[in-house]
Amino acid sequence: MVPRALTIAGSDSGGGAGIQADLKTFTVLGVYGMSAITSITVQNTQGVYDVVDMPPHIVYEQIRVVVEDIGVDACKTGMLSNEEIILAVARAVRDLKIEKLVVDPVMRAKSGDPLLKSSARQALIKELVPLATLITPNIPEAEELCGFEIKSLEDMERACKKIYSYGCGAVVVKGGHMEKEEAIDVLYDGSSFEYLRGRFIRTKNTHGTGCTFSSAITAYLAKGYELREALRKAKEYLQKAIEEALPLGKGHGPLNHMWPFYSFDTRATATE
Repeated sequence: MVPRALTIAGSDSGGGAGIQADLKTFTVLGVYGMSAITSITVQNTQGVYDVVDMPPHIVYEQIRVVVEDIGVDACKTGMLSNEEIILAVARAVRDLKIEKLVVDPVMRAKSGDPLLKSSARQALIKELVPLATLITPNIPEAEELCGFEIKSLEDMERACKKIYSYGCGAVVVKGGHMEKEEAIDVLYDGSSFEYLRGRFIRTKNTHGTGCTFSSAITAYLAKGYELREALRKAKEYLQKAIEEALPLGKGHGPLNHMWPFYSFDTRATATE
């Protein structure tokens, strides 16, 4: 059986994040990718200029028809712009008995533009997070979910415990925003911590890192990997995709999702 993964997320017209990044990642990692589009963004490497949200029933139906016909081995969520869309996605997950759900709590684009309405945060916490196998916030997202600043590894651990208390199976707080020599992600499954270490890459071309990481985890879960191994392999894939990020556009360029097949000699400088 071909591994099957579904992404429920927004469309990025610039191709670096959202549905486009997810489907590229699924394909490169050997997984058949499907999509349910939640929003259409008018976006490039410099910013988000407009957003059109899909009607919640259309989001639900996109999920339903692919699950009932093709089947889904693992699923991820990305941009869920408003409360009604979050409720529709949560209902679909429950109704269709979707397992192996990775929730990427997308709140802002790399440019800083908001992608989640503030009124929808409680719906995310109460309705979707308890259904998640894993939630993957970066530090700013974790701060919004927890209500306190994260300045250290100890703060990241405290944030993991706080988010875990919302009912998810596990949480990984990503440490790239600390911009230290190591990019350390902290995983917590309710019983122990694990630290995923990688070199911090000094580059402005990091558009779509969160989407790519969560979709890589989803791909490996769809292929049958256990959660910790899926995370380790996803981290390795992301590390190389950032090292070979593409200097396209005038803002934050995209990653090179295709690095296992194509190298464009555009490697960023890694901090040793």
